[in-house]
Amino acid sequence: MSGSAPLSYMAGGGSRSAQTLQTLAWGFSAICTAVVVIVAVLILISIRRSRRAAIVGPDGIAGEGDGLMLIWWGLGLSFPVLAAMAVWNFLVTRQLAEPPSKPGVTIEVTAHQWWWSVRYLAGGANISAANEVVIPTGVPVRLQLASNDVIHDFWVPKLGPKMDMIPGQTNQTWLEADRPGVYRGQCAEYCGLEHARMAFTVRAVTPALFRQWLAHEAQPAYGTNAAFDNAAHSPPSGMSPSGVPSEGPGAMLPEQTIQATFESRCGACHAVRGTSAGGIAGPDLTHFGSRGTIAAGWMANTLANLDRWLQDPQAVKPGVKMPRVQLTPNERGRMAAWLERLS
Repeated sequence: MSGSAPLSYMAGGGSRSAQTLQTLAWGFSAICTAVVVIVAVLILISIRRSRRAAIVGPDGIAGEGDGLMLIWWGLGLSFPVLAAMAVWNFLVTRQLAEPPSKPGVTIEVTAHQWWWSVRYLAGGANISAANEVVIPTGVPVRLQLASNDVIHDFWVPKLGPKMDMIPGQTNQTWLEADRPGVYRGQCAEYCGLEHARMAFTVRAVTPALFRQWLAHEAQPAYGTNAAFDNAAHSPPSGMSPSGVPSEGPGAMLPEQTIQATFESRCGACHAVRGTSAGGIAGPDLTHFGSRGTIAAGWMANTLANLDRWLQDPQAVKPGVKMPRVQLTPNERGRMAAWLERLS
């Protein structure tokens, strides 16, 4: 998420619920600032009056003046303000508890140290992805939130409220984007060493594009052997077939060779539909090449960054669960290129 000012992802709103929450936050901030200023002024006045009214006793020691009246003024002003803030907060919480209409899409999001698995439950589909949530605009989206290890918190500041993700429990919330765009999300509950680098993106697209995207995601990734065997699976727009040369009858194509390497070295932890790699310990890498970032929003998804990640994940993101995979520079480069073609 480089190239933007720190915390800029929190400014502005992409939904009515986020705008309502930000109005509440700004309102509370203004009230709290005013209270601090008023209390400070009252304390200064009290100190000044106490000094003027100081009484010197028979022992020569000055006693304190009467500041009780100012305390009563402070309490009298604070109570109605706090009561009004509580009522305002209650009304906003109640307003945002349920979506304005029945959710059109349900998505499961499970937090892990330190990444996100995403599963779409739309129209009987069962599509897994990671670190990127795609939603249609103008439609409430139901989110079922869970955690695989410790307490996390799902938060997309520009789209809606936060919700805790607790091991052994499924919490629900909802999002609705008013317009297409890419919105950054962040784990908002400290969850360990790489908490600050546990980000994700929400990509809001029109309902028609969402249906098209969902149909595409349901197919094996372009670049796998299964996709090559599937005549109905055309390459994504802007991508031409690789035209991999064959070295003789029965010989393995380079893609097949590197896919076999991926299946044997990485398949125990990662899944790529259309291959025998079916691990669930790490992110599902099907259609990996279409994602904007890697390492849970930590780096842009480029060939150079992916090569750096494969070379030494611990150097890029210390504490991450992924171990260093023993690959020669040639194998690493070819695997990075193969993964980038999975779109």
